[in-house]
Amino acid sequence: MTSPARPTPRIWPTHPLRAAILMVGIVAVLWLIELADRTVFVSLDPPQGLDDDGIVPRTVDGLGGILWAPLLHGGFEHLASNTIPLLVFGFLVLAGGLGQFIAVTAVIWLVSGVGVWLIGSPGSTIGASGIIFGWFAFLLVRGFFARSFGQLAVAVILFLIYGGLLFGVLPSTPGISWQAHLCGAIGGVLAAWLTVAADRRRAGRRAPGAPAVS
Repeated sequence: MTSPARPTPRIWPTHPLRAAILMVGIVAVLWLIELADRTVFVSLDPPQGLDDDGIVPRTVDGLGGILWAPLLHGGFEHLASNTIPLLVFGFLVLAGGLGQFIAVTAVIWLVSGVGVWLIGSPGSTIGASGIIFGWFAFLLVRGFFARSFGQLAVAVILFLIYGGLLFGVLPSTPGISWQAHLCGAIGGVLAAWLTVAADRRRAGRRAPGAPAVS
């Protein structure tokens, strides 16, 4: 019988400089949004500005927050704490190319947002932590699904450096949405499984035909 084609996973972006510039640009946009919120929108809609426009669980009005909650932060300190993980994890997720990066992020964004809307605590939930936990989970498990030693090695290194983040999926500090962390991580695992399955399908279509053996 024939064995399924297995693609060669990448652990590093093909064009590292482009990937780095893209991630710096994405994070810069988040800082510009927060700057506009603190200086303009707070004046227009005191005292919270855009912070009230996040995900409000189990309300119709709160559904819109699923789309833009990861773009909003509760101040510069909140955004600063997210900046380095966004840059590092986003850069590594770009190893699969821009198309895969967008697809993975979209899955995480949706699963995290819908999850928070379903099980989140009352009030507005904002911040990119759900995306961060999703990217982290994606990077941790993709090597397992792909059976890639290189990706597993990257996962081990990331776990040694950032493994403490995983405690964030448990209820802990009041005011911190562990639900966003948990649902983002679930989205990351789902995105990894879907990505590896899609890579294998594409590799199978590209592979030349071979006679079956028994």
